[in-house]
Amino acid sequence: MEPRTKEDWDRGQRAIEPIFGTVNPRTVSFEHIDAFYAAVLENRGVSEAYRAIKHWRRLWRKMAAMGYCDGGADPSQGIRRIAPQARSQVWRRGEVARLVKDALRLGYSGLACIIAVAWDTQFSPVDVRKLTGDNVAGINGRLLFRAVRREKTGKEIIGTLSKPTARLVTAYLGTIEAASVNLPLFRHRQGKPYSKDTLGDDFRSVREHTFPGDRRVLMDMRRSGAVEAAAGEVDPNSLAAKMGNTINSSRQLQSTYQPVELASVLGADEARIRGRRRIREANQP
Repeated sequence: MEPRTKEDWDRGQRAIEPIFGTVNPRTVSFEHIDAFYAAVLENRGVSEAYRAIKHWRRLWRKMAAMGYCDGGADPSQGIRRIAPQARSQVWRRGEVARLVKDALRLGYSGLACIIAVAWDTQFSPVDVRKLTGDNVAGINGRLLFRAVRREKTGKEIIGTLSKPTARLVTAYLGTIEAASVNLPLFRHRQGKPYSKDTLGDDFRSVREHTFPGDRRVLMDMRRSGAVEAAAGEVDPNSLAAKMGNTINSSRQLQSTYQPVELASVLGADEARIRGRRRIREANQP
C-alpha cells in the first residue's frame, strides 16, 4: 500500500481488531455491527465512527476475496452512518502572507516556503513536502514545479508560483545542498526533511503565534484556492488540471486522457486573481 493508504488502513484496524479480531465473520450479525457503531460513535465521535464502518466494509471485501465470508452479506450495509461535517474553512491571501512572514521571523524558512507554495500551487501538504530538486523547472523565465505526482491519486500535476513565492523559494534553495538531487527540498529547523508530524507541529506553532486560537490547517489552502477560482468563473478543466483531481467529474474522461498543460493551470491562476478581487470587493463595508 501507499504510505497514506496504509496509515488509514492501520487506523481502521485499531478500531475493529479488539472487538472482532478473533470472531468468525460469518457469525457477525447486523446487531453486532450496530452496537459496535453506536459504541464508537459515543466514545470517539462522528468522524471515527464513520471511518470505522468504512474500514469494516473494505475489510469485508478482502475477507470475501479470501473465502472467509459472503461478499454480498456484509451486515454493515444496514448501518446508516452520520456523515462528518465537511470542512469549509478558507484562508485569505493577506493571512497567508502574514504566516509566511512570521515563519521567516521565527526561523522556519522551510515552512515559510511550504506555506507559500501550498497557497500558489494548491498542492496538498504531503505533495509539497515531498517536492525534490528533480521537480524544479523554469519555463519562459518562470519558476515552477513539474512532473509532480499526487500522493493520493498518482495524477501528474504542475505547480505554478507567483513572483514573490518564486523569489522566496529561489533564495531558500540557495541555502541548501540538495536542490539538484532527488531529496525533499523543504527542511525543518534541524535540517531534516519534513514529516507529516513535524510539518503539522511547526505549522501549528506559527499559526498560534500569528492567529492565536485559530484552528485552520495547511490543507485548507487547497480549498481556498478552489473557492477563489470558482468566484473567478474558472473553467472546470483548468481547475481539474490545477488540482490534479476530477473536480470536473462531468468531463472525467477528458481529464483522464488529456495531458496536464501549463496553459490550463495558468487559466486557473488567472481565475483565482479575478475571484480574489471579487471576494474582496464583496466583503468591503
